Amino acid sequence: MDMSTILLTAEFAQYSAHRRIMSGSMRPDVVSALGRHIRETRGRAGLTVEALANRSAVSRRMLTQIELGQANPSVATLDRVAAGLDTTFAALLGVAVDSPPHGVEIWATANGSWAFLLSAVDTADSSIELWKWMLAPGDRYEAAGNPTWPPSIHHVLSGQLEVLSSEEPRLIRAGESAQVPLAQTHTYQTAAHEPCVFIAVVSVPRPKPTPASTGSIPNC
Repeated sequence: MDMSTILLTAEFAQYSAHRRIMSGSMRPDVVSALGRHIRETRGRAGLTVEALANRSAVSRRMLTQIELGQANPSVATLDRVAAGLDTTFAALLGVAVDSPPHGVEIWATANGSWAFLLSAVDTADSSIELWKWMLAPGDRYEAAGNPTWPPSIHHVLSGQLEVLSSEEPRLIRAGESAQVPLAQTHTYQTAAHEPCVFIAVVSVPRPKPTPASTGSIPNC
């Protein structure tokens, strides 16, 4: 792996830190649609699978599986692929251009938790995403810290949301809104024996892809 690939991989790793999602799976129809859109966008851009793999710091094997709808990638991996195509995860879903009335259900857990990407606005520097979450008792969402990300905005519709970090636990009750700093690792969970439904607005900085390098990419 050459130095340009190492630097690009490090940038994408920092960029996508907050996309590490708890156990659960992405909907098969979403996986299939994303694979098709990625393949079509790559073709229009005149990129080979290898070139996009290098630009996005994702292995060729994983990228091929994503395009064929045979993988269940994390949103972090899809963020990197989107950035390699000079677009965003939301745009690949069609949410950033013409949002479905109820958004797109991205993933769900066996315990009943789910997350919908409701809408998004893309700018040259960031993708501003509107999410709706339901966390069932016993489920948790954990995200690594990233000092380059601005705070996210949360509003709890029902239940109680507990935010855990190295600081004191923070409780957001139904009807309350709060900013959540994203500079350090934190975990979301319901604070009571009932589901918690909340809205989150997240500003995702967009890294600038660099020309494809020739170094090998680690499996992702």
